[in-house]
Amino acid sequence: MDLKCFLSLFLIFCCFSASNATPGKKGRGFIGVVDPENSDLVTVDKAASDTLKSGLTTVFLPIIYIIVFVVGLPANGMAIWVFLFRSKKHPSSIYMANLALADLLFVIWTPLKIAYHFNGNNWIFGEPLCKVLVSFFYGNMYCSILFIACLSVQRYWVVAHPLSQQRKNNKLAVGVCVAIWAFIWLTTTPLYLYSHTAKLKDPNITTCHDVNIIEDTLNPFPSVKLPYFYFIFMGMVVFLVPCIVIIVAYILLLKTLGNSIDDSTASKNRQKAVMLIVTVLVTFLVCFIPSNIMLVLHYSLLKDGVVNNGYAFYITTLCLASLNSCLDPFIYYFVSEDFRNHVKNTLLCRSNRTVERMRVSFSSMKYSRKSKTYLSDSGTTQSSSC
Repeated sequence: MDLKCFLSLFLIFCCFSASNATPGKKGRGFIGVVDPENSDLVTVDKAASDTLKSGLTTVFLPIIYIIVFVVGLPANGMAIWVFLFRSKKHPSSIYMANLALADLLFVIWTPLKIAYHFNGNNWIFGEPLCKVLVSFFYGNMYCSILFIACLSVQRYWVVAHPLSQQRKNNKLAVGVCVAIWAFIWLTTTPLYLYSHTAKLKDPNITTCHDVNIIEDTLNPFPSVKLPYFYFIFMGMVVFLVPCIVIIVAYILLLKTLGNSIDDSTASKNRQKAVMLIVTVLVTFLVCFIPSNIMLVLHYSLLKDGVVNNGYAFYITTLCLASLNSCLDPFIYYFVSEDFRNHVKNTLLCRSNRTVERMRVSFSSMKYSRKSKTYLSDSGTTQSSSC
């Protein structure tokens, strides 16, 4: 619960920073118009220019991406290692391994994003790399949402139908994961079909996925038609539908646990379920809900030619969306005791054979709740660190 309070305060701070990015003015949507004197350059209004020069985009945002890289790279790398070489293969581990892979594929591109913002929002890596970065960013976000939905359904099914063979159907889980990757690959294709970079006249920089070039200010819809339909579809289908599935799965999960026999095992399962729900809820409140709402709102306003659309808050929510790459490994760690033990043994450089030998050794001993140690028949005391 302390983590939830911290993240809530963090989100409030981000919103406050966004609202103060351009003093005395409301946030603006970065609408660029082709310069009549030079068709290769794009002009933006003063509010957009000031925001591109502000500390929000040149200091605060890159610091967040640095945190994402520093935490997300080793955490997701460790998670993939554990799921591939340590954990037993079951549907939940398969979904979590794919979720970690999606996060890792995004995290490895964040140094480009960090360099872009620290360089005064000047993109020097060319249009193709900008498209790759954008596609991996949104691909990771929607991949995470879909895999979290799969994990939620799987958790409910295991609790509600413990004797069902489907709870251990790895082939089904692999098939679902392949379908998700194919779907994400297809749905990110439209992001490669239009330009994301814009060379500005003032300030003299090239932006990446920051400025929308409007060719006709009296009829702006044709200029943003493709991204508008894309993000409306992704927001309604790939965000809203999984959200409903997750909510229904957790309601049914809590109902099932509430009807179970009130013993220590049921109580422990309820505690794990509540911890999972709280962690996923925090992830959605911080990362997914604000960014998807602002994406739909942003492009809906752009197609109508509305300039005053809170762009500073919009780019802040997109930055916060990247934090899911840091939060997802903690979902595995805090919810799965098996994952926790494997991470600890991996960090202690214990091989699978050593861990199994220790497990067999401790299973032959009696556990003393008073001293919280294992006692052998001869009275020898050993710690329970395995």
